[in-house]
Amino acid sequence: MASLEQPIEENDTTSVVAQVDTVIETMESQNLSIEEVEIDFLGKFKKILFTLWKNVVGIKTHNEENVTQNYRGDRVERVRLYHVWPGNNVFFLKGLLICGPDPRGLLLTIVSISLSSWVFAVYVARDISKHSSIKVSFCVLLTLIVLANLIMVSVIDPGIIPRNNESPATESTGNGRIRSKRVAINEVEMKLKYCRICNIHRPPRSCHCVICDNCVEKFDHHCPWIGQCIGLRNYRLYVLLLVMATVYFVYIFAFSCKKIQHKNSGNGMGFIGLVKDCPETLALTCFSFAAAFFVGGLTAYHVYLIATNQTANENFRQLYGSNRNAFDKGVVNNIKEILLSPWTPSKINFRSEIYRFDHLEHVTEP
Repeated sequence: MASLEQPIEENDTTSVVAQVDTVIETMESQNLSIEEVEIDFLGKFKKILFTLWKNVVGIKTHNEENVTQNYRGDRVERVRLYHVWPGNNVFFLKGLLICGPDPRGLLLTIVSISLSSWVFAVYVARDISKHSSIKVSFCVLLTLIVLANLIMVSVIDPGIIPRNNESPATESTGNGRIRSKRVAINEVEMKLKYCRICNIHRPPRSCHCVICDNCVEKFDHHCPWIGQCIGLRNYRLYVLLLVMATVYFVYIFAFSCKKIQHKNSGNGMGFIGLVKDCPETLALTCFSFAAAFFVGGLTAYHVYLIATNQTANENFRQLYGSNRNAFDKGVVNNIKEILLSPWTPSKINFRSEIYRFDHLEHVTEP
């Protein structure tokens, strides 16, 4: 059934009466049944009376978080945008922090880093005779820096592109697919693909994340260990996280090896003796080596991507294998653009308010 909803402006009584006439004319122009007309007119008339009552009595509703009214099984609501965002993200602090849908990878990473630091402080540093307190303090400092950086990457909007809630007014092919657009960037022709979920032509270097269900600007990848997309707005923090995590695990690995060497030189015990005498140190050494190797290799890979001005998504798909990279400006300029350029503000205010009534939405700033 066609919706008869129109925004109600809080004007004087004359404007309210005029809106009643408009509703009646709209009902007459739409060939609706008597029952449909009665249901829609009653619901609309209730809203008009409520608006008139506010004008006469002076009810203040600008501080209300939610206003709900039953109408034909639907509700009139005033909610924050993050409450009804169609993506799979999880929000905290009333939409101020945005996370991915699966926090298990992030929790596993936090526990691994914290547990490594605890084992180092309790079992490794105590056997280091010289300046053990300084070494423990530096390890704790590295741990706090890595954890803070990790949380910042996981709760920042990675560059989510606003959706188009209206029907696309673009040309379609014979099979109903929306035609792609072509643009020229630095004399290189690029295709702007159409996203049928977000109803937009994605900007260059953007991609739709199937896990978060969002189109992300300058999409790099979805990191399972952070549980968040890596895109335009959190990429430099992600690179900083890789660098600091590499330093952290190399630091732990170096002093763990030093303790194992001290045990071997003092007692001459073999591998079996190390397992019996200091299994925690041996396990920490193996884990820190694997982590340093993995994170260090990932850091080197992203240094290459920064130098060539590519994203991991573009490099994996070999988009510039035979074509010139339109975004490559040289090593120095690439580093300046990616790491030293001004911070890009978010394109979506998830704390903005949405007024919903029978699938009708109106957005205002808080």
